[in-house]
Amino acid sequence: MHTIGALALHAGTKVQTIRYYEEIGLMPAPERSAGGQRRYGEAARDRLAFIRHARQLGFPLEAVRELLGLADTPDRSCADVDAMRTPESAAALARAARVLPGGNTRSSLWAAPYPLSITGGAGCRITDADGHSYVDFLGEFTAGIFGHTCAALEQALTAAHRGGFGLSSHTPYETELAGELAARFPSIELLRFANSGTEANVMALAAARLVTGRDRIVVFAGGYHGGVLTFGQGNAPVNLPLDFAILPYNDPQAAAREFAASGDSIAAVLVEPMQGAGGCTVGTPAFLQALRELCDGSGALLIFDEVQTARMAPGGAQELLGITPDMTTLGKIFGGGLAFGAFGGRKAAMERFDPAHADPIPHAGTFNNNRLTMAAGLEAVRHHLTPAALAALYARGEAFRAALNDLFADHGGAFHVTGMGSVMNIHGTGPDAAIRRDRLRLLQFRMMERGFYFAARGLIALSFPLGEAETGGFLDALDAVLAAGRARPET
Repeated sequence: MHTIGALALHAGTKVQTIRYYEEIGLMPAPERSAGGQRRYGEAARDRLAFIRHARQLGFPLEAVRELLGLADTPDRSCADVDAMRTPESAAALARAARVLPGGNTRSSLWAAPYPLSITGGAGCRITDADGHSYVDFLGEFTAGIFGHTCAALEQALTAAHRGGFGLSSHTPYETELAGELAARFPSIELLRFANSGTEANVMALAAARLVTGRDRIVVFAGGYHGGVLTFGQGNAPVNLPLDFAILPYNDPQAAAREFAASGDSIAAVLVEPMQGAGGCTVGTPAFLQALRELCDGSGALLIFDEVQTARMAPGGAQELLGITPDMTTLGKIFGGGLAFGAFGGRKAAMERFDPAHADPIPHAGTFNNNRLTMAAGLEAVRHHLTPAALAALYARGEAFRAALNDLFADHGGAFHVTGMGSVMNIHGTGPDAAIRRDRLRLLQFRMMERGFYFAARGLIALSFPLGEAETGGFLDALDAVLAAGRARPET
């Protein structure tokens, strides 16, 4: 517990300011010691830090109240709603909450006090329910590499639709798309289609366990392989009930110890060459090569989850690294804007999925070879995800990330950016996790006010339509936001 003086000293503010925030309801009331002294817990410290950062970035007190969720519910009076910048988004969430838990059906989209309701988009721009336009730097969490409209993809989908869909059997599209993907990825001899990256990873693990006859799966803290394979905060309660060994990422020694202790029971190592949802932490070549060697020595299968990193080169991150896994999982961009997943690998593992095999592994799914997805994916791979286009996007991302880091450094280093190529993540700096989180959240709000959109967690994923004008505009807006934050007093 903190005294008011200690709290003020820690936050770099005045005692009078804290008392004022209490009076207007922004700060929780303090507890009283036996001697009558005011005492404040960690929640009060975090709340004060958030208010301070918001004020430094120029948010008026009513806007701070809104950000903290202390204002009325979206069913407030018209006068109050009119004072908000995005009342229609707030109202949309209220309507959605009548039929969806919390108004949400996709957890990653949630951000307090409420997420924007996006009503349309074109190219690299999106529009919210209140008519505000944003340059979209989130790119549908890496799936939106084509932008929000693409005439060629529309034509491919229309042609497939007119030719008939849901045809109850095999179609030519799946063979052609499978051939294109197998030709790109060094690790893929045979592959199967699924409906998401999550499903692709689930089936890859099933294959590894059945082919090796082992049960243990090595994964890494901070990893995300889908809704039922989430390791950002340990083993998530919704995860598949498998025997997971959750190891630190980028620590080859920890992996070596695990293999020394349990190598005979390890079926697979599932790893992202860059942890996307884990803050765009890039795996070191030494770490990933060590995993390759440990799997070679034990008979475990090395699985690269390239759902996000496949865009780094025609053959994904494995092509850039020169490291070939036993299996690869794919998703997002190869569906041409539609739901997509795929998993593949060397023939020895994948041939068990042959229905005519003596001991086949079943893998059903009505939409595995969905004709619309296969057609859009084929158009995407042949005419959009070309070697030249991917190389240019990779270079543009590397340059943009470097420019962001230079700008943050010039303004005091309150943030830094990690990532690979066109996928990156902004992070707050400093030892206090709550302060890092609040700074990033407020930066996102300020950039949205200037018409630039990225994820609340700091994720940025560039798309093909984003050019120098858009990245330059983002940097100019960011410069203005950071300059205003440094110049503005707290109250």
